[in-house]
Order: sequence, then C-alpha cells, then structure tokens
Amino acid sequence: MRVAVVGATGNVGSALVRALAGDGRVDEIVGIARRAPELQVPKTVWRTADIGADDLAPVLAGADAVVHLAWLIQPSRDERVTHAVNVQGSARVFAAAVAAGARTIVYASSVGAYSPGPKDRAVDETWPTEGIGTSFYARHKAAVERILDGVEAAHPGVRVVRLRPGLIFQREAAAEVRRLFAGPLLPTPLLRRGLIPLVPRHPRLRFQAVHAHDVAQAYRLALLDERARGAYNVAADPVLDGEALARLLGARAVPVPGRLLRAAADLSWRAHLQPTPAGWVDLGLGVPVMDTARARDELGWAPSRSAEAAFLELLDGMREGAGLATPPLDPRAGGPARAGELATGVGTRTP
Repeated sequence: MRVAVVGATGNVGSALVRALAGDGRVDEIVGIARRAPELQVPKTVWRTADIGADDLAPVLAGADAVVHLAWLIQPSRDERVTHAVNVQGSARVFAAAVAAGARTIVYASSVGAYSPGPKDRAVDETWPTEGIGTSFYARHKAAVERILDGVEAAHPGVRVVRLRPGLIFQREAAAEVRRLFAGPLLPTPLLRRGLIPLVPRHPRLRFQAVHAHDVAQAYRLALLDERARGAYNVAADPVLDGEALARLLGARAVPVPGRLLRAAADLSWRAHLQPTPAGWVDLGLGVPVMDTARARDELGWAPSRSAEAAFLELLDGMREGAGLATPPLDPRAGGPARAGELATGVGTRTP
C-alpha cells in the first residue's frame, strides 16, 4: 500500500509516518509538507507542497490512501490566511485525493468540531459538529466536516474516516506547542512541577488529552482496517480539570469565572503578549467530553499513556526545549532567544 500523509512533519504527522513505517502492510509513505524535514524515516519519501496554492496531483499520484493532517493554528491575527489553508486547502486535498484514485481518505478532525455540550457525561460521535462560533479553529473544523460530508455523498466508493482527538501532547512537540499557544514571554524556569503556584478552576474547564504516539496508532488502525468508516473519538483517561492539574503540578486550584479567563486571554492577545485569542478559552469551556468506546471497540485502539502522563511529558519537554528535526517541531524555529517570534509579532507569522 502507498500512503500519502499530508502534513507529515507536525505533531501527529511525525508520529504517524514512524508508526506506518513499522507496519508491514505499508510499502511506501509519501510525506507531504510545505518544507522538507531533515528527519529520515524508513519507507518514506518527502515531497513539498502548499495545500492552499500548489498543484496536488503530482504528490498524490498513485496513492492508495490519503491521510490529511495539515492545519494552521497561526497566524491567529489573520483568518484569511488560516481559512485559505484549513478550509479551502482541505477541500483541495480531498478533491485531489479522489482524482488520484485513492480508495481511502482519513481526515484529522478534532474535539473542536463539536457543538457545545456536557462536561459531566461523555457524548459519542453523533453529537452535532457545528463547532464553537467564537473560535476560528472550531469554525474551520466544522466547515471541513461539511465538505467531507459532500465528498462521502458524491463518492460512495471512497472509504472516509475522520478522527476527533482531544488535545495532543508529546515531548517532541514541546517547542511547537509553546510557540503556537504560549509565545516567547513565558518564563521557562516556571515550567516545572512545584514552581507553578496556581491553576485556574472552573466547572467547565475540563478537557481530554492523548499522547501523539497513541493518536498515530489510532490513525494507523483506521487507515488499514477496511471496515473502519465514519468518525472516531480519540482520547486517554482521565479527563483533566483544574483539580487534576493542581495535583499533578503541586499547585493550588483557584476558582476563576469564565468571563475573567476570557478577558485575560483577549487582553493579552490584543497586546501581543501571547498568540492565543480568546476563542480558545470559549472552545475549552464549550466542547463536550467525548466517549471513546467506538475507537476502542471497533478499531481495537487503546492508549499506552494516560492523559496525565502525556501532559507531564509535554511540560517537561517545554522546559527542556525539546523538539524534532522537522520545520514545525524544530526548537530553533522561533530564532535565538525566541527573538524571531517577537520581531514578527506574537501570533502574526505563519510558522
């Protein structure tokens, strides 16, 4: 089998190409990204393409299956750029995959595609996917779900799978996660258990996480199981909240109103102190807790690491400046002393 992985150098893509390389059913992997990495992976050839602008036919030619992972989180201050890649670019990937004769399309959706839902019980994959209106990330994920609905209806012979993971953590993504969500002003010495004094607590500030290598295994299973179709929620236990994080970090959980969390994010984003707009707070407070039974029962998937272990691995990696030899995950991407992020405007530049 020849598998094309679009967005192969990021957090999930880098883990997926390595997982596929170890599977004897995969003959060749075409890793597609805007910039070629230094990373060498068995069975993998690297191709460069911008899904928002380039002709995708040459890089997808001969692919039996296409896994679409490419997505922009930044620039958070120019939605024209992110929409062109996330929504229009995704439509171009799906159209090119169908034109190339791919029999399988696997798409990286997200918990962020879901409409507001409960935090005190878990919902399955039938929960509405209209997103959270104030989050550009959620709006784009919901829009791509509708595009993929159209692909399924128009091409019933193509097997379509969409994975909806929670937050995805790994040590090797630490530099990227810090750059995309925290920015250059976060004091590195504070990123240590026992040195973070306070953690916000809110009844709806509950989220699910999963390790990138476990997500990669879910993609591998869904890709190679011909019976797999439709959506699968993917997350590890336990659900994380303020109390759980405080316990992990040796901190104190402090009740904080949602409007105050949002105001702090909005003001600091507008002041270019950090790259994450307030819509991410709305997303975190809004999306439901997911039931992962379908992935476990039908795909035979089970996480090898807890959500707590994945979170702590990421935290340690951020403190230690961990990364990987791909452009998105490279610890040097922000420039010396993170000067590049500051010089170009925090949250302004496309990574």
